[in-house]
Amino acid sequence: MRLKISKSKHAQSLYVIRSTYVNGKHSSKVVEKLGTYDELKKLHPDPIAWAKEYIQSLNEQEKAASRDVILRFKQSKSLPKDRRRLMCGGYLFLQQLYHQLRFPQLCESIARRHKFQFNLDAILSRLIYSRVLYPSSKVSTFQFSQMLLEPPDFQLHQIYRALGILAQESDFIQAQLYRTGTELGNHNNRILYYDCTNFFFEIEQEDGFRQYGPSKEHRPNPIVEMGLFLDGDGIPLAFCIHSGNTNEQVTLQPLEEKILRDFSPSQFVVCTDSGLSSLSNRQFNTKGGRAFLTTQSLKKLKGHLRQWALNPKGWHLCGSSDRNEYNLDDINACDAADPEDNPYRSQTFFKERWINEDDLEQHLIVTFSLKYKHYQQHIRNQQIQRACQAMETHVSSLKKYHANDFKRFIKKTRITPDGEVAEKEVYTLDQERIEQETKFDGFYAVCTSLDDAPQDIIRLNQRRWEIEESFRIMKTEFKARPVYLSREDRIRAHFLICFLSLMIYRYLEKKTHYAFTTKELITGIRNLNFLETPTGDYIPTYTRTDVTDALHEAFGFRTDYEVLSASQMKKIIKASKP
Repeated sequence: MRLKISKSKHAQSLYVIRSTYVNGKHSSKVVEKLGTYDELKKLHPDPIAWAKEYIQSLNEQEKAASRDVILRFKQSKSLPKDRRRLMCGGYLFLQQLYHQLRFPQLCESIARRHKFQFNLDAILSRLIYSRVLYPSSKVSTFQFSQMLLEPPDFQLHQIYRALGILAQESDFIQAQLYRTGTELGNHNNRILYYDCTNFFFEIEQEDGFRQYGPSKEHRPNPIVEMGLFLDGDGIPLAFCIHSGNTNEQVTLQPLEEKILRDFSPSQFVVCTDSGLSSLSNRQFNTKGGRAFLTTQSLKKLKGHLRQWALNPKGWHLCGSSDRNEYNLDDINACDAADPEDNPYRSQTFFKERWINEDDLEQHLIVTFSLKYKHYQQHIRNQQIQRACQAMETHVSSLKKYHANDFKRFIKKTRITPDGEVAEKEVYTLDQERIEQETKFDGFYAVCTSLDDAPQDIIRLNQRRWEIEESFRIMKTEFKARPVYLSREDRIRAHFLICFLSLMIYRYLEKKTHYAFTTKELITGIRNLNFLETPTGDYIPTYTRTDVTDALHEAFGFRTDYEVLSASQMKKIIKASKP
């Protein structure tokens, strides 16, 4: 590396450059801009001399870093007792995001309001890293902390003490992180996605907080309910926890009011599924510059609206600038004649109208897709097969079923075809119900107060999958269930940790440009381990992959060398705390 001085009309700029050869041709690459001569003059008496000394030190560091390292081991020498040699380093990428979101300053602010002696920042960070990398109990989290390149400075009992503090400060933490994200330009606040899910507990009896309720997995355990808001990019904004017997429709407004009170956002659109779109919630989100966007069940529309929605005439092609009208009878005929060569196979059609129901004006948009139609037909055919098998082998289990259960296609009768009363119950396929459901194949509807173009509204609604994926990540990757904690404050703190871990993970996805699946990304950082040598150097034990390359490129430091000196590792750790 050498010094280059670039002169312009008004200034001299000093650069560190490196000579390179590409395909036999000489070139140079700027390594670092040091500043202008006048800027450096304020800091150093002789900018040129300082720049040359600085570049010399860079060259010496580079030379030292490229030295051969010889490690000597003896077959006759035993390992030191109780000394850890394998270190976890994948948390360094999470740590950089943790610091960029100003968690340490947030913890310091909380500490000033409470009288405790432990390091809340260290505990919170380890709880988050552990939840992403090796989710388990709080005891296992403490043990995991011992494996990090930076050992903990807290004790196990202090983790439980910290949970109580975190539960008290949950609203403050959410509000501060929202403001930090907004200041850093990380939030897409025009659209907010909201949904609810539940988490079960491994206990026999319900208590004041953990109550029996309608579990989405039909488990007989007491549950709690979580409501979650995401921004337009899938970044978690806020959450709430309720007892398991709470109607999910009543959870939206209190959490939204908290966002309005604590976050002070600008105008936004709340996007939900039909289960959360009560009339009260829709009316609430037509005030104060807000708007709503919600899925709409065609089966629950009034007769004349349902007839209009299913009418094959008057459809338009999404993404097309013309206003040509299409007939779904023609589209379905093409599909029946040659499904593989149908030009409309991957297209979406729509129709729209404004409706006024219960004194609320709404924009109703209905879509039709052959791909969605085939998907629904496939699911129903599988359910019909299961229904046929159940009628042959598991008759005793057919009495109770849920709304989308395959058992809904089974009809029970006690009368013979001749009208006589039968002694035994007779089970047959409910052909009438099957035909009724077939009418809705391929159709999907949304209602909104927005006056935007239908294609734009459809595009916004399609991103609702991100909130469903967020719940899946928490339940599967972060193992947020089952929960073995019993105190309400610790339960609330547990879900706060899951929420914060999801936030950090979403920023990790964003930083790596959404190039990898959740499993690929988490496995990539989970496997990033190092073996500490007797000389204090570190040998990476992981396999270099596209994931590790992308992580190093995105975060600005590299650990994928054959060996890292102690000083190099210190610099990497420092780079993870900007």
